[in-house]
Order: sequence, then C-alpha cells, then structure tokens
Amino acid sequence: MNLNKSIEFLLENAGAVIQYRLRKEILHNLSKTEEENLLEQIYQTPYFRLVQSYVKPNGYIGSGMHSFNNWRGVRLHETPLQDGETAARLLSYYAIPKVNPIVANFIAAMRNEETLRHEFSYIPPEIVRYEDRLLGMSSGFCLMILLCAMQAMLSYGDDREMDEVCKVSFEAFKSILQLHSFSDITKTPKGKSKYDYPYVEEDTYCPSIYHLAILAYTNNWRTAESVQLLADALNHRNAILPENNDMRVKIRSNYYSVGLLHRPIHPFRADTIHSILYRRALTEIAMLGVGERVEVIRESVANLREAIGSDGILRMRFDLSHNKRYSPKAIDYPTPYVDVRLEPDYSRKYALECDLTFWAVQFLYLVQGKI
Repeated sequence: MNLNKSIEFLLENAGAVIQYRLRKEILHNLSKTEEENLLEQIYQTPYFRLVQSYVKPNGYIGSGMHSFNNWRGVRLHETPLQDGETAARLLSYYAIPKVNPIVANFIAAMRNEETLRHEFSYIPPEIVRYEDRLLGMSSGFCLMILLCAMQAMLSYGDDREMDEVCKVSFEAFKSILQLHSFSDITKTPKGKSKYDYPYVEEDTYCPSIYHLAILAYTNNWRTAESVQLLADALNHRNAILPENNDMRVKIRSNYYSVGLLHRPIHPFRADTIHSILYRRALTEIAMLGVGERVEVIRESVANLREAIGSDGILRMRFDLSHNKRYSPKAIDYPTPYVDVRLEPDYSRKYALECDLTFWAVQFLYLVQGKI
C-alpha cells in the first residue's frame, strides 16, 4: 500500500525521536548535520535526561535490572527509569547510537563481572539472582538472558561475547518444532494448590520473548535456512501454546511464574489489544526477516492495511472496555510490561496518533523490505 500520506503526517507532526528513526531507519535521507540536530533534540527530552541522571561512575544505570521497586518498605527507584532494564529499553527505543558514552559505558558495565557483582549486591534477593545468573538460559528466565537481551537491543548483539546466547536463543526456537504440545516438556507439580502450574526445568529449551528479542536485534545467526526455520518454529509455537499458559520455571528448588513469556502471539487488530506486549512482539518477529511466512505477521499486515485511514493515520479503538487495561494511553515509561512509546507527551496534539502511525510504517517496512 502507499504510505506517502502516513509519512507526510509523521514528518509534519511527530517529535524528535520518531523524526529521527523514520528518516534514519526507513527513509534513509538524513544528512550528518540533520542527524546531529535531531539527536541533540532527543538528548534534551525529559526521559533521556532522567536516564542520564541515573548513570553511575562505573557506567551502570540505576539499580538492578527488572528488579524490586521497593524492598521491605524502602523505595529503591525514584522512577521506573532507575531500573537497568527500563533505562536500556528507553535508550534502544530512542535509537541512541552505540558510540554514545552512556550506551558504551553501560555495555561495558554489563560485561564486567566485578561491576555486576557490586550492582547486584544491594539487597539479598539480588545477590542470589546474580549467583544464579546462568541458570535458566535455555528456558528464557535468568538474569543473564535479560542482560544479553538488553545488550542486543543496544546494538551490541553481534559481538563475540554474545555468540553463545544467540546459539541458545536459536536452539530454543528450533527445539519447539519437535513438540506435539507443551505438555511434552512441562512437568506436573505434586501439590494441590491452585497456583501449582505446570513447570519446566531450568535447562529445558523453551522459546521466550527474551530469546525472541536477542534474535530480533542480531544478525550473525541469519541465513536463508535459519530464517525459514524460525518462521516455521513461530508458526508451530503459536499452534501448540495454550491461550492462558500459566506455567513456571524451576530454578534450583524455586518456582517462578513465566506465563507471560510463553503465550501465543496474536495478529494486530485495531479493535483488540491482546496483551501488554502487543505491537512490540509483532515488531520483533518482523525484525527477524521472516516477511509474511509467519501467520500472525501475514494477518497483521492485512489488518493494518484496512485500519490505516485515508489520511494515512492509524487509529485504534481505545474506547472499547476490553482495551482499557492495555491501552497505550496508560504508558509512561518503557518497562518490560508495556508496549513501545516514542512520543514523550500524549497531551500534545496527534502524539498518540504519531506513535501508532510510526509503528504501522515501521512494521510494514520491516515485513516488506520497502515503503
């Protein structure tokens, strides 16, 4: 479809982040001076400045990563951006260049064992979490898989240090092709509590959203054969996953709820927001280079073409009661449990429409390889 009106709308109304990403990643028409000017505008946005204020002398940002907001009555984060994962996501979504000192030093901190041991020693649960950081890589639930996903999102995923986790992530998806159902790899707990959900052992291959993110933001694994295998695996994953897949991962003797990591991914619909990771997961699948070989992508493309108005703007039915829980209107910060937001102020005219329309243009570009 012709996206000229969508692009014109964005160029006239979007803020600096969308202007930068649209022109750099999709239109490829940024001069060096224009790029520097747009980046300087991004560096002055309130959320970027908050992240900047949370940078420590050792390069780490905030405290922890996907960690406690408070501990025994003590507030640990002034804002969600003082958490390492939230900060990394904002830097990634704002497309801050990997050579920017904030990004480069954050990566160095995440790759320094002494720094990490210090950063994950501020409360007892984080000490244990750091010691067990490598347990659960295959099942997609551990500190190391999270650290690696953030490094990939910050454009460092194709470094030699990431080779092993990329192999694990690919193998997690490849393994699903051998399953008839998830019951092939889950175990049934012996208790009778209503929260005794099926579980997988820590070393069981089980493709999660963090495995997906690692592959989406890396390239070294890509061949025509491996991309096709991922497309087949994603289709099979969706076919065999229960809709409400409340399951857990067993790490040592502890059980952790990970249902959110292992649920079906639904195609885009303008009248239904299926989950809190809605458009984000679809985008990361499209980033794999699978085109329309994945069924939910093919359906999403068809639905998007119908949903984009004659004025080029994508709108969604946020007025419907079933959409209020996951509406992007409620998004403030880029936490692990929200969709991507690039416009800092939704009170500004057309800000929400710019976010949605940029996603539509980006998604169709990723799927089709062109505008």
